Amino acid sequence: MRSRRVSLLDIGLDSSFDAAMAFVQATIQSINVHYGASAVDIDFVRSRDPDTVLTAFTASCDVLHVMAHGDHEIAPTFSSTDGRTSISLDQLGARAADQGRGISAAAILADGCRTGTGAWQKAVRDCLQDDVTYIGTSSMIGWHESTVFCSAFYGALLRNKGKGSTAAEQAQNAAERAQTAYVTLTDRPCPFKVVTLSPSRRAVAAFA
Repeated sequence: MRSRRVSLLDIGLDSSFDAAMAFVQATIQSINVHYGASAVDIDFVRSRDPDTVLTAFTASCDVLHVMAHGDHEIAPTFSSTDGRTSISLDQLGARAADQGRGISAAAILADGCRTGTGAWQKAVRDCLQDDVTYIGTSSMIGWHESTVFCSAFYGALLRNKGKGSTAAEQAQNAAERAQTAYVTLTDRPCPFKVVTLSPSRRAVAAFA
């Protein structure tokens, strides 16, 4: 199994988000123990600094897992519980364009409320350097929904040796398996939705 890289980006910045990220890390580390080697390299960023956040967003990885409150009343925005940190995708796309480098993850897991809407998908496309598997939510979610889905997602993703498919395809397959597992475990529709997104014309021009 090739080593995968997962970037965990906590913008929520409170104890509940920290606990949820700790759960994700523990899940991945348990998989590493099972294989007796580092099947996954984890980059964990918890910061309010805009430059640090931008670097985390644009780092090359298999999965960019962003955990924060999701808002799109004005523009799709990741924010912290106390409101002191707010990162809109419009701002992110503009700053990334200035540096000539967009989001280059194979998959993005936007772990927040209502991040799977059309407005979010459109805004994400403006930030992309390449095609990506995008996993967002169609409703309000809490810690239970997040942890049930994420444990199934990473379990499915890391059982695959990755032969014959791209990292984005593996993430899509894992997300679809996690959706099925979520329904089985909770008897409720899965709020996490998966789509393939391509860079917008604006992104293609910015990151050519």
